Amino acid sequence: MGKFKKPDIAGWVESFSGELYSWALYKVSDPELAKDLVQDTFLAAAEKMESFRGESTPKTWLFAILNNKIIDHYRKKLKQPVNKDNQIFSKFFNEDKRWKTGNVQAEWHEEESNLLDNTEFLNVLKKCLDELPDKWSACIQLKFLENKKGEEICQETGITPSNYWQIIHRSKLQLRDCLESSWFDAFNEPLP
Repeated sequence: MGKFKKPDIAGWVESFSGELYSWALYKVSDPELAKDLVQDTFLAAAEKMESFRGESTPKTWLFAILNNKIIDHYRKKLKQPVNKDNQIFSKFFNEDKRWKTGNVQAEWHEEESNLLDNTEFLNVLKKCLDELPDKWSACIQLKFLENKKGEEICQETGITPSNYWQIIHRSKLQLRDCLESSWFDAFNEPLP
């Protein structure tokens, strides 16, 4: 076996910052937060440098740290209380905290299928995601961006399966409503 080479954190920062940032941005959709997560990753790596023995590549080790930082971020968001006075709730629930009836959603058409290629639509979608309560947004992002299974999300976040499915269902309704009012209604109005 060859002699173990001492890690070079400065070289790692130079070599892997771009890839780590791209991954973090993909996972959290927030450039500033992605930068913070990458910085936290390198700080954690520097603090634990003596534990790196070269059993994996530096890149693999750094990505493992970053993924843990991302999971911790979503866990913290889930632990934040939901503001019950939020306008989100008043749109879907009556004063007795029961679902409002008769709120039928409009059909979306097939020609909208390429919306994820549209930068303006993606900006509206990000705005709609940001308007969700933090717990809801975290569950949606873990499910649809991290591609995690419901059982895994429940374990990571400490919520029950029934609570998880309620959150996903209500989040989808809110996202649909926000997209319909912010994108479809706004862009389907006749021009003056």
